Amino acid sequence: MPRIIWKGAISFGLVHVPVALYPASQQVGIDFDWLDKRSMDPVGYKRINKRTGREIQSEHIVKGIRQDDGDYVVLSDAQIKSAYPQATQSIEIETFVQAAEIAFTLLDTPYYLEPIGKGDKVYALLREAMREAGVIGIARVVIHTKEHLAALVPSGAALVLNTIRWASEIRPLDELKLPAEGKSAAGLKPAEMKMAAQLIQDMTTPWVWEDYSDRFSDAVHQLVNKKIAAGETETVTPVESEATEAEGSNVVDLTALLAQSLARRGGGKGRAPTATGKEDKPAGKAMAKTTGAAARKRAPAKSAARKRA
Repeated sequence: MPRIIWKGAISFGLVHVPVALYPASQQVGIDFDWLDKRSMDPVGYKRINKRTGREIQSEHIVKGIRQDDGDYVVLSDAQIKSAYPQATQSIEIETFVQAAEIAFTLLDTPYYLEPIGKGDKVYALLREAMREAGVIGIARVVIHTKEHLAALVPSGAALVLNTIRWASEIRPLDELKLPAEGKSAAGLKPAEMKMAAQLIQDMTTPWVWEDYSDRFSDAVHQLVNKKIAAGETETVTPVESEATEAEGSNVVDLTALLAQSLARRGGGKGRAPTATGKEDKPAGKAMAKTTGAAARKRAPAKSAARKRA
């Protein structure tokens, strides 16, 4: 079982769903270690001062962002942490959209969400309500000290959080030379379209995810097994060897929180419906926590630092 990345809560309206966040993907390709072919010793890497050529210890390294004039702005870990979004242990749903509106190119890394504490019922409520409405949630979440935009998607019995790339991370299409859109603009003939449609129809099958595997990795593993069987192995003496959690929140009166959330958004025209469907007295001041989007102004997004060797 993968380790928990963090514990927190999904928030929509005044409702909080306590959850644990798990990685939903893993690397399964070929992992090549570097070896010195003269001695079969492991080859690692060191942090080197580029001017002196000397190794430098991690405690002497600081983070700097290079400016256009060549100067650097140096930031301490405490300063960086203070600049992060306030809610580092929450998944704040800002809106719901149709799944078809999110292009595949925007999707990045998937994570599983597991209910914790007393969150099973409200977790199931959110999952089934989203499924019936045919929508996915758009949220913000901080993972490993970085804020992400993310899609909250019901998938079977689970809620899956899939991070979404920011618009600035997607290159514009005008950098490419692409044929014009439309059949006539692209110079396609009706007969060509008919044959292509027939071929696509003949090749269309139900999607069975488990039928697909990494053929390249399989071929390399077969080669490795042959070398093992032939006794072609080398002995390598290892030189080097080598999780934080936060408390979840308790779920309180779900009906009251849903009713107040509707009233706050104008859905109840100032009156919060009760569990019987009748209108109650006007909803009072906020109870529990408001959503992060309504509670504070967000700082403008900062430009991402360039990656340096």
